[in-house]
Amino acid sequence: MCPTGSALHSKATGKPNLRSAFDVLDVGRDGKISTNDLRTSYGEFLGDSEDDVIGTMMTVADSNKDGYVEFEEFQKVLDSSRRVNVMEDVFKVMNKDGDGKVGAEDLKSYLNFAGLQADDDVKAMIKLGRGDNDENGGVTYEGFLKILSL
Repeated sequence: MCPTGSALHSKATGKPNLRSAFDVLDVGRDGKISTNDLRTSYGEFLGDSEDDVIGTMMTVADSNKDGYVEFEEFQKVLDSSRRVNVMEDVFKVMNKDGDGKVGAEDLKSYLNFAGLQADDDVKAMIKLGRGDNDENGGVTYEGFLKILSL
């Protein structure tokens, strides 16, 4: 449930209801998200880095470079194909030795970096991602996605 009281996921499809999320950020209610809308929505959470973070958000989302993010641009940023690309990038960062697999130490290191303590769970995650009982081997990208879907 978002602050407006509407659901952020469609009950029928289970997919994100991006219009509701967009409307929350469109503080000016003019059908587009401006830097001022983002400042109003996120300013208190960003502190000293407010201008940098909001500038980055606008650079990524404002594909037509008119200074605003319209709903179609918002959708493009948040669609599933982009999320897959992000997950590929995360996998590549975790795959430090470049062998195409993420091992237990890689996964544990990344989770610790993200502030998550998962020492004992990491080996179980690897086993589930591989689909076998070998906890010493790494997981491929497909196995990594399997871990994330659990």
